[in-house]
Amino acid sequence: MKIEDTPIEGLKVLTPPRFGDARGFFSESWNHKRMSEAGMDYNFVQDNHSMSMAVGTLRGLHFQSPPHAQAKLVRCGRGRLFDVAVDIRHGSPTFGQWYGIELSFENGKQLMIPAGFLHGFVTREPETEIVYKCTDYYAPECDGAVRFDDPDIGIDWGLETTPTLSAKDDAAPRLKDLPVIFTL
Repeated sequence: MKIEDTPIEGLKVLTPPRFGDARGFFSESWNHKRMSEAGMDYNFVQDNHSMSMAVGTLRGLHFQSPPHAQAKLVRCGRGRLFDVAVDIRHGSPTFGQWYGIELSFENGKQLMIPAGFLHGFVTREPETEIVYKCTDYYAPECDGAVRFDDPDIGIDWGLETTPTLSAKDDAAPRLKDLPVIFTL
């Protein structure tokens, strides 16, 4: 497993090797023992899978607050997407900073997102699937969102048209309007 640090502490890019032959390939996307030895001791309890039919579908920026905060391991099962994580840990030197990476079926990259981050993505191909593991169960009372186009964050989504959003994401507040949720 190739493990790369990003400019934001705790946020990592994981690229598992693929072992292929004429039938296709095999890849081990997570191994608790190996990842724990590498400093990523996460206990995943829930797997999620979503499909976005159209290019330009934007989901996010989402978080789940304590006591049900979630770390996530995100990968693309089919298609291609631009995945983004934003540090919202008060006291972090990178508070409010974002990191984005293209995840695709072809490149096999994964983004390991600790608790204390916003998460969102925009699709780059039709029928794009995202698959991700979570360290806590979904808790609607802890569900939150921040605007994808918050000017204080300034994410360059690479959008060529107006994105397709859910009503929840369209009505999300700006980061400056949230109370302190995560601290270092």
